[in-house]
Amino acid sequence: MRTVGLLFLSNIFMTFAWYAHLKNLSNRHWLVAVLVSWGIAFFEYLVQVPANRIGYHGSFTLAQLKITQEVITLAVFVPFAVFYMGVPLKLDYLWAGCCLAGAVFFIFR
Repeated sequence: MRTVGLLFLSNIFMTFAWYAHLKNLSNRHWLVAVLVSWGIAFFEYLVQVPANRIGYHGSFTLAQLKITQEVITLAVFVPFAVFYMGVPLKLDYLWAGCCLAGAVFFIFR
């Protein structure tokens, strides 16, 4: 459970590092966005690296860690896109989730 919680936290940081500059720094030079994103990503790595180490040396295989991360990515990205970026909620997110559910099934069976 620690691994999943840490991966959620790291993904929140990374989602902001990757995409928040599109909203908040769109009128600034791209280099500013890079530096701000790297600053946010630093904190993501402070959480993500321990999460993967705990999971890998615990009960997750490498493939299970990756698929878990992808599921968490979608779970974090959809609310971010809808509530923070103002993107309309679409059924495509549901279909993507169904595909990831299939990936979870196959990698954890």
